[in-house]
Amino acid sequence: MNPDLGCHRTSLENVVRVLNTDTGSYAEIRATRPGLLRVCAHVPGAIGESDVTGLRVLLIADLLARAAELSGLQVLTVVAFDDESAGQAGTLERAVAALGIHPHAAHTRARDAETSLGGAIDVHLAGYEIRLDDRQSGLVARVGAARVRGDDEGAAARDLLAGHEHDPLAFRLALMSFPVEQAADLTKHGMDGASETVGQWRRRVAEWAERPSRPVPTHIAETLRAAFDQLDTVSALALLRDLASDRDAPTGVKFETFLYADRVLGLDLASEIGRLG
Repeated sequence: MNPDLGCHRTSLENVVRVLNTDTGSYAEIRATRPGLLRVCAHVPGAIGESDVTGLRVLLIADLLARAAELSGLQVLTVVAFDDESAGQAGTLERAVAALGIHPHAAHTRARDAETSLGGAIDVHLAGYEIRLDDRQSGLVARVGAARVRGDDEGAAARDLLAGHEHDPLAFRLALMSFPVEQAADLTKHGMDGASETVGQWRRRVAEWAERPSRPVPTHIAETLRAAFDQLDTVSALALLRDLASDRDAPTGVKFETFLYADRVLGLDLASEIGRLG
């Protein structure tokens, strides 16, 4: 499992468990307001340039929200800019929409985040280079840097978000293919592979939809849930790859498993259902 960041649920109550990377230990947090988790995503630097760490932070916030919502929690996320990037809300919104990230409750400066959320922050998500005020409430979870590699790296990042060569959700898949705490270097080869995988999985889901559905086996559901509880998308994606190639697994199981996993992964895997010729 990803050792750096995770969430955990029980059948009795809504509990989120996040690794505080400043102390190196997991802490079980109870939302300040029952049933409501307040998350602050700190966005550094320029959005849409070759350094896309800010977008990765927002993607991790989205994954955290999706996983927590499976446990019955409502999640409010505020995006906190530093002073140098505070004028980028418009660019940010376009990038967020391209990556299928759920809308945020507010955009603000870091010092105003608690006011924007209407209460104490439960979890801060930030890159390792972001310095946070020690007086702020909430646990801190760090996200590895992300960069697009290419001859013109800034243009390559903008093209990815605009969907000029690849589905932007392939960009989402490529980012999810790295452990949260590690750096994510996106290359043309990696993006080509992610694009091929997204397209193939959508076609396979559409094919499987033509066959009788079957429940997700308990062991698969538990494995996926455990991965999502740790925001371990690497393991979740590996499970889907293995299942897709398993000739003994019923197509109905594959169909329901992929749809369930997509509630967190957000790859729009059902988009080709009913469109096959």
